[in-house]
Amino acid sequence: MSAATADGAFDGVIFDLDGVLVHTDDLHFEAWSTIADRLGIPFTAEDNNRLRGVSRMESLEILLNLGDADLGLSAAEKEALATEKNNVYVALLDRLTPDDADAGVVETLEVLRERGVRLAIGSSSKNAKPILDRIGLRGHFEVIADGETISQSKPHPEVFLQAAENLGLEPARCVVVEDAFAGVDAAIAGGFPAAALGDATAHEGITWSLGSLPDLVDIVAPQGDPVAA
Repeated sequence: MSAATADGAFDGVIFDLDGVLVHTDDLHFEAWSTIADRLGIPFTAEDNNRLRGVSRMESLEILLNLGDADLGLSAAEKEALATEKNNVYVALLDRLTPDDADAGVVETLEVLRERGVRLAIGSSSKNAKPILDRIGLRGHFEVIADGETISQSKPHPEVFLQAAENLGLEPARCVVVEDAFAGVDAAIAGGFPAAALGDATAHEGITWSLGSLPDLVDIVAPQGDPVAA
């Protein structure tokens, strides 16, 4: 069941970033592998997938729990490891260009904006803004709620609630687009309808499953049903 308005349209869309608009899983994997290798912890691409949608410190705890030995790391040592990982990751972001935006992203964003839909980012990443700059998409979004502006990461709904509040919209009037279970959980907890891509399409609580991002247009702003200004 959708939370569509009477005219079949929504006022806003809040996009997760990584996995929805761009894929940087390989960069995260490379950065976390640097830490895991030094600590002697086996770390696979499947393990990396478990870190999607959660904060950096929570990701570190998941990684540490993969090891057999209790390393007895202090809070300061863990913070240093998380910072080191981020420094490696940020350096790897230099590889990104506008060509790294996923297929159909620019067209989808432009069509939604033309039909009066307001757009926001809702990402747990503290690197959301530089990533958007690298792939040339930052100017498409009126609001960016990210790891720099929230205190609780997904599956807590704070990032989506903050984005909706900054747009001046009620959650039921905004579609959240996610690719991770934690993100879908956050959307549901905040009262948002959720459109899912990738792995998140298996989540039982989603409102729509998307084959690709352009499918979103007919859900949010069907032709002939423009969102009211």
